[in-house]
Amino acid sequence: MRPIGVLGGTFDPIHVGHLRSALELLETLDLAELRFVPAKQPPHRPLPRLDGASRARLISSAIRNQPGFVLDTRELSRPGPSYTVDTLAAMRAEAGDQPLCLILGTDAFLGLPKWHRWEKLLELAHIIVMGRPGTSLTLPGELGAVMADQLTRDGRELCERPAGCVYCWDGTPLAISATQIRSLIASGRSARYLVPDEVWNIILTEEMYKSDAI
Repeated sequence: MRPIGVLGGTFDPIHVGHLRSALELLETLDLAELRFVPAKQPPHRPLPRLDGASRARLISSAIRNQPGFVLDTRELSRPGPSYTVDTLAAMRAEAGDQPLCLILGTDAFLGLPKWHRWEKLLELAHIIVMGRPGTSLTLPGELGAVMADQLTRDGRELCERPAGCVYCWDGTPLAISATQIRSLIASGRSARYLVPDEVWNIILTEEMYKSDAI
């Protein structure tokens, strides 16, 4: 079966770096769909500047015209910290044996041992690690012991079972961050072309991220 991609984060705000990587993964791996899952209360970083409803609206406007992109708001309606393992467990219950692919940047992947019940993730989903072209993934310590045997270089393996593979993928590198965007807006400069026009129009109209706090 074609896998479901799962891309989580604060998306504060969503930007073209998120969207370009998501589109390349959708097409390259022939995903059934790619779900954007905004976190309500990220466990390992400060609370987002915008509330969940505002971030969800920005995501919805950004992905509206892209087939295969889906907004999933389950973490926004769930109380407590937004633990990825809980999200994947709920998705697994819904998806049956359809493969799930959790999409992580390299830094997030290397920080997995700090995540809540992180060893359970590969029981629920494959993990796709978005790296930089020409770089190799090193698995240190505890992370390496758990995941080294799960590495695959063949994306077709993601379709053959529901979970359990770690797949490294090199996409188009775009050095864009939400922190950079918020900083530009707070300093009175434009973030146009770093976010989709629909998102930028909402940010401008509603004067989001105008305060000095980044």
